[in-house]
Amino acid sequence: MQPLSHLESFVRSAEAGSFSAAARQLGLTPAAVSKNVARLEAGLGVRLFQRSTRRLTLSEGGERLLREIGGALSTLSDAVASVAKDDGQPAGTLKVSMGQAFGRDYVVPLLDGFLARYPAVLPDWHFDNRQVDLIGEGFDAAIGGGIELTPGVVARELARIHIVAAAAPGYMAGKPMPRRPSDLAAFDGIVRRSSPTGRIRSWTLRNKAGEEGAVDTRARVIFSDPEAMAQAAVMGLGIALLPMPFALPRLQSGTLVRVLPGWWVDSGPISLYYPSKKLLPARTRVFVDFVVEHFRSRHFARDMQGS
Repeated sequence: MQPLSHLESFVRSAEAGSFSAAARQLGLTPAAVSKNVARLEAGLGVRLFQRSTRRLTLSEGGERLLREIGGALSTLSDAVASVAKDDGQPAGTLKVSMGQAFGRDYVVPLLDGFLARYPAVLPDWHFDNRQVDLIGEGFDAAIGGGIELTPGVVARELARIHIVAAAAPGYMAGKPMPRRPSDLAAFDGIVRRSSPTGRIRSWTLRNKAGEEGAVDTRARVIFSDPEAMAQAAVMGLGIALLPMPFALPRLQSGTLVRVLPGWWVDSGPISLYYPSKKLLPARTRVFVDFVVEHFRSRHFARDMQGS
């Protein structure tokens, strides 16, 4: 039977595409990982990788081995990691993906409390505004919206995010307040370009009565980032339609005011995603519970409503 360290070096190298990347994940040197894989190949009598100066490519035998042992090795590794230390604490590296601004404003502030409770966990948090492959990239969890629920992934909804119209008090001073979404056409707009499509986002607001109205502002500036839009709105450059995570702190501080209060766009949920494993690593389980409980106790879902 092949040593577990050899098998793990092979799987990590295959997933990462290089010995160096696998070494960083395993806490080894690239030379040690390469030697483990070479010993595995010698023991099996099969070449597992086609090696080049730039990247590792799986051979046919390597692809077959990865299919056979990849999932089983992950389950075994999680089982080992889930075993508590002598002090009974969850332990290990906690790899989480989250949006840049949302992560900084809403998740990083939880870190001191989380580490005080689980000091043996090492957070390895990635701040990136993209959809990650939770399983394929080896993440323990991800926080965001619109992440595809691929097989083996579950989601815990944290809140439904509303988008609201907001502007600086100074910008609105002396101007007639709009009464319906169509009235926004008379104002400067801080509009958003969709990063995936490159198109200007269009919005249709609704209210509790079920009325709807399309928004058509005069584009004064165009951004692809909602945090930049919020900053431009604070500067008095126009009216911005902002997701509540970006609007709320500024509305609370008074640097922005609601325009068309009672009108909003439901942009969908923001959720906590994690693998749907029967034996979830303890570090992931306690992180999920900690985040869900914190957001619930702070009434995050209520605060994200623009109605």
